[in-house]
Amino acid sequence: MNFLQFSTLSRDQMESIWDFDCRDPFAVLGIHPLETDKGIKTTVRIYQPQASFVYGELLESGEEFDFIKLGDTGFYEATLDREPDPFFYKLHITLTNGIQYSIIDPYLFLPVLSEYDRHLMSAGTHYELYRKLGANLTEHQGFQGVHFAVWAPNARAVAVIGNFNSWDGRRHPMRMLGSSGIWEIFIPDLGENELYRFEIHTQEGALITKIDPLAKWSEKRPATASITTHLDGYEWDDKLYMDTHYATGVFGAPMNIYEVHAGSWKRDPSNPDRFLSWDELADYLIPYLKEMGYTHVEFLPIAEHPLDESWGYQVTGYFSPSSRFGTPDQFRRFVDICHQNEIGVILDWVPAHFPKDAHALGRFDGTACYEHADPRQGEHPHWGTYIFNYGRREVSNFLISNAMYWLREFHIDGLRVDAVASMLYLDYGKNDGEWVPNKDGGNLNYDAIEFLKHLNSIMGRFAPHSILIAEESTSFPCISRPPEQGGLGFHYKWNMGWMNDFLTYMEHEPVHRKYHHNLLTFSMVYAYSENFILVLSHDEVVHGKGSMLGKMPGDNWQKFANLRLAYSYMFAHPGKKLNFMGNDFGQYREWNEKQSLDWHLLSWEPHGKLHAMFNAISHLYKSEAPFWEVDHHSDGFEWINCNDADNSIVSFVRRDAKGNTILCAFNFTPVPRAPYRIGVPLAGAWDEIFNSDADFWGGSNVGNFGQVHTQEIQWDNKPYSLEISLPPLGAVFFKPQKS
Repeated sequence: MNFLQFSTLSRDQMESIWDFDCRDPFAVLGIHPLETDKGIKTTVRIYQPQASFVYGELLESGEEFDFIKLGDTGFYEATLDREPDPFFYKLHITLTNGIQYSIIDPYLFLPVLSEYDRHLMSAGTHYELYRKLGANLTEHQGFQGVHFAVWAPNARAVAVIGNFNSWDGRRHPMRMLGSSGIWEIFIPDLGENELYRFEIHTQEGALITKIDPLAKWSEKRPATASITTHLDGYEWDDKLYMDTHYATGVFGAPMNIYEVHAGSWKRDPSNPDRFLSWDELADYLIPYLKEMGYTHVEFLPIAEHPLDESWGYQVTGYFSPSSRFGTPDQFRRFVDICHQNEIGVILDWVPAHFPKDAHALGRFDGTACYEHADPRQGEHPHWGTYIFNYGRREVSNFLISNAMYWLREFHIDGLRVDAVASMLYLDYGKNDGEWVPNKDGGNLNYDAIEFLKHLNSIMGRFAPHSILIAEESTSFPCISRPPEQGGLGFHYKWNMGWMNDFLTYMEHEPVHRKYHHNLLTFSMVYAYSENFILVLSHDEVVHGKGSMLGKMPGDNWQKFANLRLAYSYMFAHPGKKLNFMGNDFGQYREWNEKQSLDWHLLSWEPHGKLHAMFNAISHLYKSEAPFWEVDHHSDGFEWINCNDADNSIVSFVRRDAKGNTILCAFNFTPVPRAPYRIGVPLAGAWDEIFNSDADFWGGSNVGNFGQVHTQEIQWDNKPYSLEISLPPLGAVFFKPQKS
């Protein structure tokens, strides 16, 4: 019998499903009116090519009804003697191998996304895009389930596949909503921990399988599937912290950041290949942060990435906390406990580029969706990655909503934006002919600049507790000035110039430092052009650059003395502070992402004493407002003498808003200087509050017996002066004794 001649389905409709050429399978499947000579009835159509037998059951009454199998087409059809008012039914399906299961037909449901949602997405202003795209657990038309939605504007057809449908793209083809480019389907009775991907059919007829760009969780590498999980439900205990911490408050507060790679800070000693979970890191890392006087922890990117060696900087799952360390809620709990201990959490964020892995964002629907099609605009030739197309509103919306996701849903205190220079300049890392000038013939990426201004302009409104930090290595102006003042709007910029100059200076043998004195002092020429963070970051202890200790010249004693001196100078210099893990105890070897830090070195006396000094100066920094309260204005700093190049000595004072003063003097040679006269602004006794050469920190114990007194001898353009002992390769800080 030719069943097709009795069907309400046309051959064209069937072929559109068979050939994956249907943008609206809901127009073919589900409930449809049927005109008969006895009035309007209802036809129910389903496509179940894996089934051998199907019958239906009305949920409202339990009444069962039969389907006619339309030959070997995979289609089934039922006619019901009722009007096609919305109603729900369950399908009872028997497979050819005899397995039976039941589902509610997903083709009964109206769209989940509203016209307003689609309008905001097309305008690039849907800042909670992650609640609408991806896989979101939701209730829809009275049913619990998962709403899948994905932006694939040039696809011919899209289906969601997963362990819930045997990875069969014929089972759940999605519909495109108008001309939005967004495909969606609501599948009832699905919950958490379902594996899924999107099956995309391109205009050229190719079939590609992609992970969800907005997946909230993913499989642990090397597996790549996305995983359904809840977005809400975690009960936070950090309300007091969130209510009392806000972005602008950090300007007049101490900021001492510990930069961490979560996968190699510490490993399980019994299984060195195993990563610690967020729960374990909460048990070990947070107490360490408190003990050492850190105010913030900054993680190298924790968003999902396939390659450990990328350190997280080649992201495939922008909304997915890496499964290497546990579940999203475990990460929430880690942040929560940090906040309860007054520790802020900063994440490295990578909106500059993304990898070309076939399962991820690149050529997402067979065309350049997230990147430019022209490789001169869309690729970093030296990094082998794609560049985001910031001028496409859906792309900028994706990135801005991703920033909001981390800041709002995980209570993150700040994002350090990676590789900002590569975003700002069209010719970054490119040779002539490898880039396309802007409309004015220049090399500035106007779209990227507008994207960054847009992001920063909404921070105060949607995430007032959080800061944005730019890792930017050029002299691009006004990085940390508000957009309304012509700036990009970042709160802070990494001071890469200071880092490069200072480390170059420290690497010189002390006898040669006098010829490079400007490297030590030049940073104060531009210190207030931006809001700076001084950084000794992970980039400085990899790729043959040596560890911080390894950079220091001299014998073993001098290496440790130089490093104590370097940290002392860093903490006294204007600007917030950041040190990479391992710096604080003088790790010998370069950092290796595949193994734990060398914590056993703490049992070695020089490392243990350096660690104790770092602890002391961290807590001194936090407790003394002159070191941080007026970091961003010249009122907080004054040179005493920056011209003693022959002796490689510099001295300055730091002041807080009340005028409280700390005198800092540094000797960058191994020759003790005693007596050394230094001018001071105030008469009286000055207490020595810190000496990097103390014997209990591994020094030679050259010092000032705790206190020195002024003489009425004008010096360094000051009315009074002190005679002090400057230790070899040492720093001393003094504080005037209150009368």
